[in-house]
Amino acid sequence: MIDLSPELAAILMLGGIFVGVLLGYPLAISIGGVGIVIGLLAFGPRIAGELYYGRFYSGLENYVLLAVPLFIFMGIMLEHSGVAEGMYDALYLSFGGLRGGLAITTVLIGTVVAACVGIIGASVTMLALIALPAMINRGYDRSLAAGCVAGGGSLGILIPPSVMLVVYGPMANLSVGRLFFGAFIPGFLLSAMYIAYIVVRCIIQPNLAPPVPAAERSQPASVKLYKLLKSMLPPTLLILAVLGSIFFGVAAPTEAAGVGALAATLLAIGYRKLTWPILKQTAMDTVRTSGMVLLIGAMAFAFVGIFMRANCDDVVTRFLLAAPGGKWGMFMIVMIICFLLGFLIDWLGIIFIMVPIVTPVAAAAGFDALWFAMMICVNLQMSFMTPPFAYALFYIKGAVDPKLNVTTGQIISGMIPYVFIIVIALILCIIFPQIILWLPGKML
Repeated sequence: MIDLSPELAAILMLGGIFVGVLLGYPLAISIGGVGIVIGLLAFGPRIAGELYYGRFYSGLENYVLLAVPLFIFMGIMLEHSGVAEGMYDALYLSFGGLRGGLAITTVLIGTVVAACVGIIGASVTMLALIALPAMINRGYDRSLAAGCVAGGGSLGILIPPSVMLVVYGPMANLSVGRLFFGAFIPGFLLSAMYIAYIVVRCIIQPNLAPPVPAAERSQPASVKLYKLLKSMLPPTLLILAVLGSIFFGVAAPTEAAGVGALAATLLAIGYRKLTWPILKQTAMDTVRTSGMVLLIGAMAFAFVGIFMRANCDDVVTRFLLAAPGGKWGMFMIVMIICFLLGFLIDWLGIIFIMVPIVTPVAAAAGFDALWFAMMICVNLQMSFMTPPFAYALFYIKGAVDPKLNVTTGQIISGMIPYVFIIVIALILCIIFPQIILWLPGKML
């Protein structure tokens, strides 16, 4: 064994993760490998048993994490159900006559899909396949079109039932239900701000997003209303079934996730999209995605256990609490670190590594735990739109038809305004904390 000071251990462990990621190793291997190596060096072979029984097993045994595969199954099943196509066909008839109307429709659908799906990959991919070709083929600027797909699709990380919030709860020892409703207003506030940006941009530069020709959307008002109700009612009922059961105390998040998975399957049956190949593919995708999330979680549980066993958390606490500006200086450091980490690793790594370490520090500084958690979650939405590891960029690039000639540069330039909008939303949540705290206070 080697006598490592807490300061040196903290530097080696945190630095080791970044070196591993930059060398191209998977995040789970980087996190777990660093934790195990430092654990063996500092505490010897006996740490292996403690890691397995004390961290791996007990961490993954958490009942709340059972909601992860259920919500993922719900999201993937909805992706196959065709619910987004129906909503797009209905909403473009209502908003297509406006300049930027299809972009507004895209953000609205992204908002509704986010509240149904809860996983960003599904929502961004759906919008890239459905909305992006429709906008570009009608003369929309490619950058504007790609930006609204990324912005609207990435709401899936925040608007409940978000898988990110399900993962965050156990890591911070917070109620997932309270996290859901703490994210509700900020998520819809971001959606409204995205739409406001599109409207203002299209007023200033009307040639970027021409209206859909009247001949293409001329249908009786009764037909438009019928299509709107037919497309919006099923997902609305799904949202009410999942979130309403949590809000009124009827079900815990894990139980509500089971209701959502069943309801999504029934929707797919109702839309006549459920076939044996789709069910098989949904199950396989659920296993792959859940396995990735929970493997990273298991490695992170071990990493954090070693980190705290080596008293590295005390080093981080002293560093943050000694920051200039008191608790707000500490808050800014955490926000900046989360933002910068988003350039290198995805939200899973940030939550599993950062949250167990900084949450006790935030409590010691006097911050409300729920408010602090939601500020991190809103911040993490930027990680999907900040290169080089901008996952929204890769989802769009992978889904879009090459014939549309959408370049990587156009996607990035379209996403940048949405990053600044998220920063404005963070500032609003600092000035008006009840944006986050009001709705959870009304839960039964």
